[in-house]
Amino acid sequence: MENQIIFLTEQDKAILRSYLHIAEGIAEFWGESCEVIVHNLAQLDASVIKIINGRSSGQQEGSPISDTALTYAHKMMADPSLRHITYFSKTKRGESYKSVVCAIEGEHQNIIGLLCVNFYLTAPFHTLLQTFSPAVRADSRGIPEIFVENSEELMLSALAEAKRTVYGNLSISSANKNKEIISLLHQKGIFNLKDSVVTIASHLGISKNTVYMHIRNMYK
Repeated sequence: MENQIIFLTEQDKAILRSYLHIAEGIAEFWGESCEVIVHNLAQLDASVIKIINGRSSGQQEGSPISDTALTYAHKMMADPSLRHITYFSKTKRGESYKSVVCAIEGEHQNIIGLLCVNFYLTAPFHTLLQTFSPAVRADSRGIPEIFVENSEELMLSALAEAKRTVYGNLSISSANKNKEIISLLHQKGIFNLKDSVVTIASHLGISKNTVYMHIRNMYK
C-alpha cells in the first residue's frame, strides 16, 4: 500500500461523506465507551476526517492514520474477500478495547477509506447502563417497532395501527375514516411497497381507484 496512491472521484468523496452520518449513529447507539473513526486513505498524513468519543485514543480530526489501521488497510487491499477485521488491543494507558476495521469501497470497488469502531472494555458499567436504559435518558422516546416476515404482514400491521389511531379519534367522521387511514399509511411510505394499494383496498373494502384518489388528493 505504501506505493499505492489513491485518487478520489467526486462519487468517492460523496461515499466517504455518507459514512460520517453512519459513524455518528454508531457512536450514539453505543454511547461514550465507543470510539468511531472514519479514515480517508487518500490522505494518510491526515486521514482522520471524523472521530467521535476520541478521548481515550487521543486522536482528533486531521490526525494521521494509526499503524494498525494502515496494516489492516494493506491486508484488505491485498485480499478482495477481506473487507473487515476484528481484533482486541490496548491503549498506551493499558485500556483494553475491542475493535473492528471495515473497508469503505469507492465508486470502482476500490478501498478508499476505513470505518473503525473501538469499544472500550474498561468503561464503568454505569455508563453502559445509562446508554441502554431509556428511563435515564432525557431524550428517550418509547417508539414501538414491529418486525415482520414479509411485506404483506408489514402492510397489515401498519393498517391495524392506522385504524386504531383513526377509530380512536372521535373528531374524524365516518365518511373520512378511510381517507385518514390512507393518509397515515402514505406518510409511513406503505404505498411504496409492491401490491400495497390492492392489499389495503381489499382490507378496507374499497376499490383500488378510491385509494389512488385519496393519495392524489393529498397533493392538491
